[in-house]
Amino acid sequence: MHTMIRIQDALARPLWVAIAGSALVFSGCSSTPKEDPNSNAAVERLYADAKDDMANGGYDKAIKTLERVEGRAAGTLLAQQAVLDMAYAQYRTGEKAAALSTLDRFIKLHPSSPALDYALYLRGIVNFNDNLGLLGSFAKQDLAERDQQASRDAFQAFRQLVTQFPQSRYAEDARARMDYIVNALAAYEIHVARYYLRRGAFLASANRAQQVVQEYPQTPSNEEALFIMQVCYERLGLEQLRADTERVLKQNFPKTQFSAEGVRDSPRAWWKLW
Repeated sequence: MHTMIRIQDALARPLWVAIAGSALVFSGCSSTPKEDPNSNAAVERLYADAKDDMANGGYDKAIKTLERVEGRAAGTLLAQQAVLDMAYAQYRTGEKAAALSTLDRFIKLHPSSPALDYALYLRGIVNFNDNLGLLGSFAKQDLAERDQQASRDAFQAFRQLVTQFPQSRYAEDARARMDYIVNALAAYEIHVARYYLRRGAFLASANRAQQVVQEYPQTPSNEEALFIMQVCYERLGLEQLRADTERVLKQNFPKTQFSAEGVRDSPRAWWKLW
């Protein structure tokens, strides 16, 4: 099983590692009595100011400065760096939509960038963290109304990263987060299945449990999914489906406790599966 690294550790590393070898990074220029604000040296200092603001937590100020850097350094790797830093700063200030928009623009405009793996990783992190940030109020929400699209978007970004850049330094952590997301999505579906089951909506409950078995066959939630299906088919009078499901449950989980204990009334928080 993979181990997820702290987001701060993964994102705090400067991306200059990826592009430091390029000859396209600004070079110095000769001094003049009145420096041109668009000169290489002036833009590099502007970027350094933005990095200092970010290091001190001044992300709002850094975003504005990085916008200026992007405009003045257009067409260079420094401009690309500024866009990625801007997305990270937007993420840190809680501007999820802005961060994703910035990253989408970067990915579209720079498909061959040496930092594309980081852009995909950060896109996954923004959605991943947004989803986890909602979990504190999970119990207060109608389980049937929660939207898991953020988790799915995060999964897609991580999958693209590990597919295109299997050797990226971000790939291992992305794989760990993909495992987590799959387990979490399966557990979420089980919560919804329980929700319907306890309200007597047996067909809806069976369908959600069946979705776990079909879409997330390797997750820990499969055992309970099969049991819920068995219970629902029995309540619906679908004896053949009940018998078939019971057989599959016993074949795959011969020591299952659900037959004796039933559906869990106080299940472990699904975001603590990792």
